[in-house]
Amino acid sequence: MEMEKAAEAKRLKEAHEKLHGYYFEDMEEGMEDAFAKTITDADVITFAGISGDTNPVHLNHEFASETLFEGRVAHGMLTASFISTVIGTKLPGPGCIYVSQDLRFKAPVKVGDTVTATCVVTKVIPEKRMIEMETICSVGGKPVLDGHATILVPPRPHKL
Repeated sequence: MEMEKAAEAKRLKEAHEKLHGYYFEDMEEGMEDAFAKTITDADVITFAGISGDTNPVHLNHEFASETLFEGRVAHGMLTASFISTVIGTKLPGPGCIYVSQDLRFKAPVKVGDTVTATCVVTKVIPEKRMIEMETICSVGGKPVLDGHATILVPPRPHKL
């Protein structure tokens, strides 16, 4: 029975390790990762429903045609959410905690645009086990959003 419990504990630990992203000890300045997605009409409508942001500039073609964008645009926070995708799933990945983010919106994103979110580690802060990242979303190589994020990255668990 004791061997079965030990085997199960080992299996669970290995499964956890496979799910986990980078640990703080793995972090270095210059590390980079990205995520890309083409924005669909369904994405914009779904985001409006989830967020409650039903501004007609996102949902109503006639209204949006009369704005400075001359047509519907995706929610800025939908675009920004792809930064969270990189941070939460790739770099540092699962296990990290998003502490802060500043954003500057530079250009609109429209249905059909492919947004690439890129995050680059710019600073490692050992005393806080945090990293700072430059965050950029671009369409066709042109930045549409940029900013900086601070992320808490867990340390590697001690071996027993």
